[in-house]
Amino acid sequence: MTGYGKAVVAYNEKKINVEIKSLNSKALDLSTRIAPIYREKEMEIRKVISKKLTRGKVDFAIWIEKDTLVDATPVNETLIENYYNQIRTIAKQTGIPEPQNWFDILLRMPDVTTKVDVEKLDENEWKAASQAIEEALDNLIAFRRQEGAALEKKFTEKIDNIATLLESIEPFEKSRVAKIRERILDGLKQLPEVEYDKNRLEQELIYYIEKLDISEEKQRLANHLKYFRETLAEPDGNQGKKLGFIAQEMGREINTTGSKSNLAEMQNIVVKMKDELEQIKEQVLNAL
Repeated sequence: MTGYGKAVVAYNEKKINVEIKSLNSKALDLSTRIAPIYREKEMEIRKVISKKLTRGKVDFAIWIEKDTLVDATPVNETLIENYYNQIRTIAKQTGIPEPQNWFDILLRMPDVTTKVDVEKLDENEWKAASQAIEEALDNLIAFRRQEGAALEKKFTEKIDNIATLLESIEPFEKSRVAKIRERILDGLKQLPEVEYDKNRLEQELIYYIEKLDISEEKQRLANHLKYFRETLAEPDGNQGKKLGFIAQEMGREINTTGSKSNLAEMQNIVVKMKDELEQIKEQVLNAL
């Protein structure tokens, strides 16, 4: 969801600037800074943005740069002349000397340099502003696509690593049953005074080993890996939440596998799978 887009469009003596930034967010969280002349179009701007950006914390700004000569605050000549005449009249009537620094005095008088902004938005200017908004959005989406391509490569690499680690469990899983049986029998041999029913012991061993069986967890995890790949390849581009849910399910199966492993070599593999999955969970927050 991270992205940045900017566009500048010239209109008469103005430069219309649009800047859009986006960060991770579960939903669309849009904040705007809009130049006064375009505030009447805020709802329209929000609709355009929400149509193209479905998720992310989005900061939108549109402002105007004007030619400094055109934008200079005008001096009210009539008002200055009026103040000048009033001050001279008062000086004559009161005998107070006229000021030597006339301009310093006159330019400080009220409303002499007050700018009255009566700017109105016309249709042609709004077309130019809309063009800048669309261009900035397209630039942000292009930025996101570049990030998404790198993210897809990262996800694929991590899923492949988990699949490889899952396969590497199998040799240890087969030898585990024999090791568990051997360990229990060795323990019983160290207690020669204890008598036990071998048939009952065999039944208990079978029950115990079945509880430690991870065949279902392995199968479910393999299915989740496959589903993650399929979801990643979907063309609609809004798979982020779904990928997050699949990653959570993968985590459950990996954790259960670890709790049932009861063998150091298998638990080491589980730790590596958790590390790969954690990197997926961190990056999946950046996926739409």
